[in-house]
Amino acid sequence: MHPTPPPAELLTIVSRLMAELHPEAASRLDITLDSRLDRDLGLDSLARMELLARLEQAFAVRLPEKVLAAAETPRDLLRHLGAAPTATATVAAMGRPADFGPAGPTAEVHAAETLVEVLEGHAAAHPEAVHLLVLQGEEERPVSYGELREKARQVAGLLQSLALEPGDTVAIMLPTGIDYFFCFFGVLYAGGVPVPLYPPARPSQIEEHLRRHRKILANAGARILITVPEVRTVALLLQSQVPLLEQILTTADLYRHERTSFALPPAATATAFLQYTSGSTGDPKGVILSHANLLANIRAMGQVCAVTAADVFVSWLPLYHDMGLIGAWLGSLYHGCRLVVMPPLAFIARPERWLLAIDRYRGTLSAAPNFGYDLCCARLDDTLTAGIDLSSWRLAFNGAEPVIPATLRRFEQQFARCGFTATAMTPVYGLAEASVGLAFPPRGRGAVIDRIDRDTFLASGTAVTAPDPQGKVFEFVSCGRPLPGHQIRIVDDGGRELPDRREGRLQFKGPSATSGYYRNPDKTRELFHEGWLDSGDLAYIAGGEVYLTSRVKDIIIRGGRNVYPHELEDAVSGIAGIRRACTAVFGSKDPKTGTEKLIVLTESRKRHVDELEKLRRHVNAVTVDLLGMAPDEVVIAPPGSVLKTSSGKIRRAANRHLYETGGIGRRKTAVWLQLLRMGISSLRPLAVRTWRRIGASLYAGWCWLVLALTGGLWWGLIVCSPGLETPWRLARSGVRLVAMLTGIRITVAGSENFPAAGTFIAACNHMSYLDSLVLTAILPRPCSFVAKAELKRNPALRLALERLGTIFVDRFDVERGLEAVEQIAADAERGTNPLFFAEGTLQRMPGLLPFQMGAFVLAVRRQLPVVPITIRGTRNILRGGSWFPRRGRAEVTVGAVVHPAGDDWQAAVDLRGRVRTEILRHLAEPDLAGEYTSLRQMDIAQPPAEDR
Repeated sequence: MHPTPPPAELLTIVSRLMAELHPEAASRLDITLDSRLDRDLGLDSLARMELLARLEQAFAVRLPEKVLAAAETPRDLLRHLGAAPTATATVAAMGRPADFGPAGPTAEVHAAETLVEVLEGHAAAHPEAVHLLVLQGEEERPVSYGELREKARQVAGLLQSLALEPGDTVAIMLPTGIDYFFCFFGVLYAGGVPVPLYPPARPSQIEEHLRRHRKILANAGARILITVPEVRTVALLLQSQVPLLEQILTTADLYRHERTSFALPPAATATAFLQYTSGSTGDPKGVILSHANLLANIRAMGQVCAVTAADVFVSWLPLYHDMGLIGAWLGSLYHGCRLVVMPPLAFIARPERWLLAIDRYRGTLSAAPNFGYDLCCARLDDTLTAGIDLSSWRLAFNGAEPVIPATLRRFEQQFARCGFTATAMTPVYGLAEASVGLAFPPRGRGAVIDRIDRDTFLASGTAVTAPDPQGKVFEFVSCGRPLPGHQIRIVDDGGRELPDRREGRLQFKGPSATSGYYRNPDKTRELFHEGWLDSGDLAYIAGGEVYLTSRVKDIIIRGGRNVYPHELEDAVSGIAGIRRACTAVFGSKDPKTGTEKLIVLTESRKRHVDELEKLRRHVNAVTVDLLGMAPDEVVIAPPGSVLKTSSGKIRRAANRHLYETGGIGRRKTAVWLQLLRMGISSLRPLAVRTWRRIGASLYAGWCWLVLALTGGLWWGLIVCSPGLETPWRLARSGVRLVAMLTGIRITVAGSENFPAAGTFIAACNHMSYLDSLVLTAILPRPCSFVAKAELKRNPALRLALERLGTIFVDRFDVERGLEAVEQIAADAERGTNPLFFAEGTLQRMPGLLPFQMGAFVLAVRRQLPVVPITIRGTRNILRGGSWFPRRGRAEVTVGAVVHPAGDDWQAAVDLRGRVRTEILRHLAEPDLAGEYTSLRQMDIAQPPAEDR
C-alpha cells in the first residue's frame, strides 16, 4: 500500500496536463479536488490515460485499469492513489509462464452439432486441461474445461429454479471475466438464449446506456438479466421500463444453487445466442445465430487459418462483440487451443499490455479493429516496447471496422524491431449476419493494397489501377476470398451481378448466414434477396478478392458524385489540433432546397475562437483537396461529442440525428439528474407492470374461488352417484364448467384415434397437477387414473378419486406397488381402461423424462393397445411446486394407437420406445432421457423372474 500523496501535488500534475491540452483556458480554470474530469476539465479517455500514466510515474504506483472509467474527480484519483500498490516489474520482465498445455481436438468435438456438445467433448476427454487464462491486473486465473462445465451447470441450475423456459432469452451485462464465461454456457445448459450486452463505461454515460439497452431488452424479450452488483441500480431502472424483465441477478447470486440433475440439450438449428448489431447505422437489430451457423463459421475460419491445438489466441476484445465472443473465445474452444484474455479496459489504459501478453504467452493469433493497431502506434514508444518479442505472432487479424492502409504500414514499420513480420498482418471482413467471418486472405501473405484512380472510380464506380501511384488515388485493402462453403457477389441497384472491378452492393450466402433478425420481420425481409443476404456494404471484386469501399447508408451524393465518409474522416483526423479517430462525416438534407448537405463533425480540445476558426479553414482546405468541393458546414465540438459504437465505429446515423436536433456540444447532464429523469420515465412502465401483477393475482384468486364454489357441489354429486359412468359424466361437466369460468381453453386433436370399443391403455406425459382435470374433460370413455398413493392421505380427495376408479400405487413400497400392479391387471381384464402418466412424476421444467415400464409390461402381457396422449400448455397455467394459476390454454393430442409386437420384456421396451416417440413428436420439448443413466440401465436389464 502506498501512502496517500499530498492533494497539492496531484492538482499540480492535473494543472500541468490542462495547460498542455487547453493553454488558452488553463489559466482561467479553477481546478479543485471536486472538479469533474469530463464535464469541467474536458478530459476524454485518451487524456485520462495520459493523466494516469503521469500519476503512476510521479508516485511510483500501479493503478488498476478500472480507475480509467470509475474516477470522476481528482478526489477519486487521490483515493485510488492511496490504495494503489507500489509499482513492480512489468510483465515483459517476468519469466515465461509454465506451459499450460493444449487440449487437442477430439472426435466428439469434430462431430459436435452444438456448442454444448463441444464443451462436453473437451470436458469429458481432458477436464483438467486449461482452456482459458483470464488476466486481471497482474494476476492470472486459469479455467479448465471441467471447471467451465461445472460452473456453467451450477448457473444453469439457478436459472432453471427461476422457471427459465427453453428458448427464453437471458441478457448478460458483464465485463470480461470468469463470470462471463460461466454465465454464457450456463444459459445454454439451461436451455436459454444468451443476449450479450455491454455494461456502462462510467456513470456520466448512464442515460444513453439505458436508452439503448432498453430497446434491446424489449426486442429480445429478456426475462432475466445477469449483471455485476455495481450496475444493479442501472439494472433496476431497466427493469422498470422493460415489462418482460422479471429477474435481475448479480454475480454474487450465481453459484449458490446446486446444479440440476439434467441439462437441456439444444438442437443444431436452435438459436445459440442473439448478436445485436453495433448500431453504427441505426437502431440495433438482434441477429439470430444458431449452433449450426456458429460451428460452420468456426470450422471454415479454422480451415483457412490452419488453426491447431498448439495455437495460443491472445485477446482484449470485448466478449459482447462477435469478434471477441466467436472469433476469439468460441473458436479457441472448438479447436482446443488456449485463450489468454484480458479486459478491454486493460488494453485501452495500457496498449503495451496486449503486446506484452503476446510475448509472454507466445501468442500465435490475435485480433483487433483498426483503431487498436492505430492506438499502439500512437501510444507506444521504444521505451515501452523494449524487450518485447512478437515473432510468435503468425496471424494479426484486422477487421470489424474500415481497414486504413496507412495504419497497416505504420504498425508494420514501427513494430518490425519487435519481431513483427508484415506477412502476419491479416485484414479480414465479416459481419454479424454471417456469424462473424466472411472473407479471409491466404494465411501468411500479408496485406494487399489496391491503388486505383480516384476520378475514374468516382465517375463510374470502376476500380482502375492508378497509372500514377503518386497522383489522385484511392487505397483499398483486400479482405481476401470468401470462406470455404460461402459465396459473395457484387450487384447493382437492380440486383444484377456486376463484373470484376465494378463497385456495387455486397451480397452473400452460406452455412454461417443468419436466418434473420429476432422479432423484426420487416428488417428480415429487407435482408434477403432471392436467397442472398444484403450486407449493406459497397465493394468490388478483383482477382477473386474482396475490396470494401464503404457502407451503403454512409455514401453521400453531392453533384452526382459519391463522397466516401471514412476517407475524409481519416484525412481530417490527421490535422494538428483535431482529435484522432473522432470525426464523423455525413449527409443532412436541407429542408429548404431538398438537397443533401455535406457535414463534417469533428472534435478538438481547443476552445479559443481564433483557433477554432483556423481549424475550420484547415478542414475546408483538406476537404477541397480531397473531394474537389468544400463542406457545407464544419462543426468543431468538444471531446466526447462524436458518438461511437461499443467497438469504436463512428455512428454516423446517430451523429446526423444529434446534429439535426441541435444536440452537439450540449453539456452533459449530471448523473443524479440522469437517474432522476430515467426514474420519472420509469413510473408509467412500473405502473403497467404493477397492474399486470395485480391482475395476475386477481385472476389466481378468481380461479381458486371458482374451484372452491364448484368443487364442493360436484364432490358431493360424484361421491353420491352409483357406478362409474355417472361419476365420470359429472366430473367431465364439472371440469368443463371450471374451464369456462376461468377462461382456460382446452382443445383436442386426434380424438378419433380413441378405440371405439375394447380395453386399451392410455399413456400420457405429465406437466402439471391440472393434467388429470384436462384429461377428464376430454376423454370419451372412463379411464382409471394410476395415481401416487400420497393422494390417499386426504380423505375427501381419496373418496372422490376412488368413485372415479382411480388406482393408487405406492412408489416407495415394493410389495404394495406390486399389489397395485396386479389390481390394475385385474381391472383391465374386467374392461377398465388404465391411464398412466408414463413419466411417473412431474417436473417444473420443460422436457420429457424417461418412461417407467409398468404400463408397457401390462400392455404386452394382456396384448392391449396403447393410446399415446400428449398434453401441452398446462405447465404454463399451473407449474409444479406452485399454486399460482395463470391464464393459458391446454392442448391435447391423441396419437395413433400403438400395438404390442410381442409378449416378452424386449417387446415391452420396444413398445415404450414407440409410444414415447409418438408423444415427443407432438410435444415440442427436449428429450431428457439421455440425461438419465437409469434409463439406459433399464433398457438392458432383465426383469425379476416373477415378471418374465
